[in-house]
Amino acid sequence: MYLPYLVDAGLSSVLPLAPLTGDPGLITALVERWRPETSTFHMPFGEVTITLEDVATLTGLAIDGDAVIVDIPDEDWSAMCLRLLGQAPTDLGGGVIRITWLRDTFDELPLSASPETTEQYARAYALSLMGGVLFSDRSGGSVHLQYLLLVEDWRRAGRFAWGAAVLSYLYREMGRSALQMTASSSLGGDFGGWAALLMLWTWERFPHTSPLHAVTGAQITQDAVPRGIRWLPAQTRQHGDQFYLYKLWFDECPTFVVSI
Repeated sequence: MYLPYLVDAGLSSVLPLAPLTGDPGLITALVERWRPETSTFHMPFGEVTITLEDVATLTGLAIDGDAVIVDIPDEDWSAMCLRLLGQAPTDLGGGVIRITWLRDTFDELPLSASPETTEQYARAYALSLMGGVLFSDRSGGSVHLQYLLLVEDWRRAGRFAWGAAVLSYLYREMGRSALQMTASSSLGGDFGGWAALLMLWTWERFPHTSPLHAVTGAQITQDAVPRGIRWLPAQTRQHGDQFYLYKLWFDECPTFVVSI
């Protein structure tokens, strides 16, 4: 199994959270209150925002370390893909790769896989994780191969401040979405960044917005790491797009129901 590679890279804590999807109604209601100039949500009682500490607590990702900087390689994209993944799609254009191709091609690691093949499968999974979860773009179905260079060296990847990069990317995408809403009064279903992280933060800070109270007890405790996993059962209790309910709730949100 390629889990040890993801542990070395500092990405393993995200695995239980990766299947989560963002609630469109909740995300839209939050974007409506986002102010790009301050990177905060404007609520009736004041301003709040998701912080580095929130990201570290909810996801387990490192917020201290080397900056996540993506370089453009000297070799062509197809050659790099073959070198680091062992395979390359035929329709590789502009360095962009379909996430479905990654998942279909590297779906199941062969039992007789060599260490080299195992490492290639680990890179493919990490690339789909970055493109489909941590740094998802508005296409929702592709990822640029430049991210693959981040996991060329697993030990180097383990020194990255992944949490800081995820939050910075989310801030940027929130700003873009807020400007889009200002221009068109609608998100149109387009949102980049880790939407589920924003949803987890909202449930943590505004518990009454969650369709299910946090799970506690012997199986998942208040000290669960990462803390975001205690909200996993809430995902199955969502019912449709409830944008106007969230909007009304945030419009009338009193300070005493906010968990700080």
